[in-house]
Amino acid sequence: MVAVRRPAVAGAFYPSDPAELESVVRRYLSEVPSTPRAVPPKAIIAPHAGYVYSGPVAATAYARVAPLKGRVRRIILLGPSHRVPLRGLAASEAGSYETPLGRVPIDRDAVAAALKLPQVKAFEAGHTAEHSLEVHLPFLQVALGDFSLVPLVVGDASAAEVAEVLDLLWGGDETLIVVSSDLSHYLDYEACRQLDAATTRAVESLDGKALGREQACGRIPIAGLLLSARRRGLVVATLDVRNSGDTAGPRDRVVGYGSWAFVEAGGEAAFEARTRELLVRHGPTLLHVAAASIEHGLGSGRPLPVALADHAPELREDGASFVTLKKGDRLRGCIGSFAARRPLVVDAAENGFAAAFRDPRFRPLTRGELPDVALSISVLSPARPLRFADQADLLAQLRPGRDGLIIEDDHKRALFLPVVWEQIPEPALFLEHLKAKAGMARDHWSPRFQAWRFVAEEIYAADLPDPGAIWTGAG
Repeated sequence: MVAVRRPAVAGAFYPSDPAELESVVRRYLSEVPSTPRAVPPKAIIAPHAGYVYSGPVAATAYARVAPLKGRVRRIILLGPSHRVPLRGLAASEAGSYETPLGRVPIDRDAVAAALKLPQVKAFEAGHTAEHSLEVHLPFLQVALGDFSLVPLVVGDASAAEVAEVLDLLWGGDETLIVVSSDLSHYLDYEACRQLDAATTRAVESLDGKALGREQACGRIPIAGLLLSARRRGLVVATLDVRNSGDTAGPRDRVVGYGSWAFVEAGGEAAFEARTRELLVRHGPTLLHVAAASIEHGLGSGRPLPVALADHAPELREDGASFVTLKKGDRLRGCIGSFAARRPLVVDAAENGFAAAFRDPRFRPLTRGELPDVALSISVLSPARPLRFADQADLLAQLRPGRDGLIIEDDHKRALFLPVVWEQIPEPALFLEHLKAKAGMARDHWSPRFQAWRFVAEEIYAADLPDPGAIWTGAG
C-alpha cells in the first residue's frame, strides 16, 4: 500500500506555501456573503480549476460547509478522471492524501467496504496525477479542520453505479459528500452562460439524464449524486454559477463553474429548507417589493403592479405569504394569504399594500410613519388538517414555537403565525387568543370545529445590510 499520496498540482492550481495557501482560502471564504439561516448541506457540488479561476465559486459551497466543523468527520470525495482512462471508480491505495496544509487520513474501512462493489477497484494510478480531488482538500481543511477521506476517481461508469457507492457510504451527520466538477469548456462567454444555465436546470430538477458530455467534466459523479438525491428527497439550492470570464480570464474561451448544496429534508422539513434557501436568495427582493407596494399605495391607493418577467422563477411560483408591520414593539398591520393562489412576488406586493391600508384593526398607514415602521414577510407552507377528538386532543398535538395554526367554525376563521408563540407560549392560551381573533368566545367548542397547521419561514427588513433603505421615500 502507498503510504502517502503526494500533492500533484500544488504551486500550479493553488499556492504551495502553507501560509499563503491558508490565507488565500480564508480570503475566498470571507468574501462569501453570510447566510445564517441556511441549512448546512449533506452534499455539495463544487469546481476544481485553478483557484484564481474557480476559487470564488468553490468558496460559496465551502462557506455552507463551514458550520459543520466538529460534526462532519468523514468526506466522500468524487471527481472525474482527467489523466488516466479507467472503468468504474478508482479507490486510492494510500493511507493519506497530502496537501501543503498537512495530511488527511484515508478511511480505509470505508474504502474496503466500497471495494466489495464490482464497479470499485483499487487503482492508485488513477489518483497520482489527478487534480479533481486534490484541489478541494485545502478548502475542506480550512473549513472543517480534522476529517478522514474516501477519495474516488470516477471513470466510465453509470449514474446507478455511482449512486450505489454513495448509498453504501451515505452515513449520517458525520459524513459529507463532495462531488467535483467544472462545467462547459472553452466556449465563448455567452455560449458558456447558455449551456451552464441548462446544466443548472438539470441539477435543480435532479435530472442527471439531462447532462450531456459537453456540459460538465464530472457529469457522471454529478448524475450519480442527483439519482441518490432524488431517491432520498433532498432539496437542492444553486449557490453560484459563473465562468472564468467572470473571475480571472478572457471571454473568448471560458470554462464554466457552478456550486450547489443538497439538504436532507422531507415533508415540512423540506419546505423549511427550501424556503430558507429562497429567502436567503430572494428575501430582500420580496421585502423591497412589499415596501414598494406600500409606497405606491400611498400615492395611488392601489398595490404595486408586478412584472413577473422581471423576477426569478422561484418568485413566479404560487406561494402564500404574510406581511407584518410594526412600530416599535406594537403591531401596525398584518395581512396575508392562507393558501398559495398566486405568484409569491405578487402575493407579497398585494399583502404589503393590504397590511398598510386594509387591516381593519388599524387606520391606514401614513407616509410620515414609514421611517418608524419595521417590515417582515413570512412564507407559509401548505396547511395540513389536524384530526382530533376534542380540544384536549387538539392542544396535545400542537408544537409550540413551530406550528402556525388556522381555526374555523361557523364561518369564523383566523390564523396565527408561528412567531406568535413568542408572546403566547402556552398552548391553551394560544388557542384562546386565536379564537378571540376569529370572533369566537375564548371557551368556544363545537363538533364542527376545524384546525390546520403549517410552518413558516420569516425574513425581516432589519436583517438587510441597510434596513432604512427599504423605504425609498422615507428620508
